[in-house]
Amino acid sequence: MTQDTKLKVLVVVPAFNEAANLPYVVAAVRQHAPEWDIAVVDDGSTDGTAEVARSLAVILLRLPVNLGIGGAVQTGLIYGHRNGYDICLQVDGDGQHDPAESVRLVDKLLESGADAVVGSRFLTETGYQSTFARRLGIRILRSVLGWLTGEPITDPTSGQRALGRRAIALLAGDYPQEYPEPEVIYVLRKHGLRLIETPVKMKARRGGQSSIRVLHSVLYMIKVLLAIFIHATRSPVKGGSV
Repeated sequence: MTQDTKLKVLVVVPAFNEAANLPYVVAAVRQHAPEWDIAVVDDGSTDGTAEVARSLAVILLRLPVNLGIGGAVQTGLIYGHRNGYDICLQVDGDGQHDPAESVRLVDKLLESGADAVVGSRFLTETGYQSTFARRLGIRILRSVLGWLTGEPITDPTSGQRALGRRAIALLAGDYPQEYPEPEVIYVLRKHGLRLIETPVKMKARRGGQSSIRVLHSVLYMIKVLLAIFIHATRSPVKGGSV
């Protein structure tokens, strides 16, 4: 990986009831990037996630209630922005994101000069590709996002992403909340930030249950599409942070 002793990188790990998976995730990140800080955002967990995080000697950011993935990630980005980190790297707490692959996202961010890099499971034919129903939904989302932004995106629901300073500043103040990954892509591009993809291999969850259930997939699609179209009608957030 790219080595830069002056570069401050924060690994943001949103975690809701991920006590069983956190030791693996944290150990794997430290194996590949021991110099980076790790912030576990405990999103109102009830299973001992906070206690496990404390035992792993990471930065622990506790939310008193469950805000969902959007609120958890934004909490980590606010911490990263306030503490002057150059890059925030999102690694989900369920073990699906291979930390070795995530480290490469940071290299890609530095090499390309982009504001954000998203790991796409669909730029490679190997690894976990999700269920057929979700792949169908992803195709619809990427078609809509491509139509709205004029730029292609292959994996709009990927939460495996690295953000530079401009993206951190923007998203710390304006982050979609419930199922935010596709909306974030639109927000970044609407504000003129450069976002690129790089191929990654993902894994099935190591344990626990996904926050998106099969029966909720249709509702998820409707809500995400409505949210994206609402964003399309809003004016970009103004401010000096970006």
